[in-house]
Amino acid sequence: MNAGKGAARVGRPRGPVQRPVGITLSGGFRLLLDGQEVELPGGAQRLVALLALRGRTGRSSLAGTLWPETDENRALARLRTAMWRVNLAVPSLMTGVGGCVDLSAHVEVDVREQIDCAMKVLHGTGVVMGSWATYVPAGDLLPDWEDEWLIDDRERLRQLRLHVLEDIAGQLCEQGRFGLAIDTALTVLRADDLRESAHRTLLRVHLAEGNLSEARRAYRVCVELFERELGVRPTSATSDLLMTAREASPDPMAHRVIAQ
Repeated sequence: MNAGKGAARVGRPRGPVQRPVGITLSGGFRLLLDGQEVELPGGAQRLVALLALRGRTGRSSLAGTLWPETDENRALARLRTAMWRVNLAVPSLMTGVGGCVDLSAHVEVDVREQIDCAMKVLHGTGVVMGSWATYVPAGDLLPDWEDEWLIDDRERLRQLRLHVLEDIAGQLCEQGRFGLAIDTALTVLRADDLRESAHRTLLRVHLAEGNLSEARRAYRVCVELFERELGVRPTSATSDLLMTAREASPDPMAHRVIAQ
């Protein structure tokens, strides 16, 4: 009899079972509970997004950031309403500790995962180049929102993404996977065609593959674009790549191609 009671106690779950919650911010806001999308009003969405991006934050700071046009008391009242609506839709998603608010620890946020993967790429650890596309965001951060507090977060993720893609292009080039390296470099240039480091990445890949004419063509595109849009020429860090290739090449015809 006692053994039976003991067995029952062992099999009894302790505390409520946490249901999987996912938050997507790239390409647009989505809140998923057990894989099903949960609808939230605008103010509640922004509260969830802000905490997903910045983590534990003081109530006064949250209220002032989300509702800067209202006085502090009204902003704090809106914050309490938004928290209530969030926890009504997804119980215990919001946690309050003292004067701070945070998301529950078990919540999965796509942007946090992207940042973690980006850091792995930039530090050269734990990344399989064949699946490089999974390590960059699928879209811009909340592109339909015009909130000023998003400006810094958007720029941070944009810069991370571009640096990651440039780094991956360089690694693919070192592995001799020139087609993928060129495609990755061009992806960066499609996102920001005035990014000189991306032009240099593309030049390096063409030169590593031995395509001097392609390197020259890419350099001329860079020069014409910079002169037209910025009124300047590329820096010596870019032009020197061609000069170095010229000096290293034993082929006099290659010298003529690069010099033109």
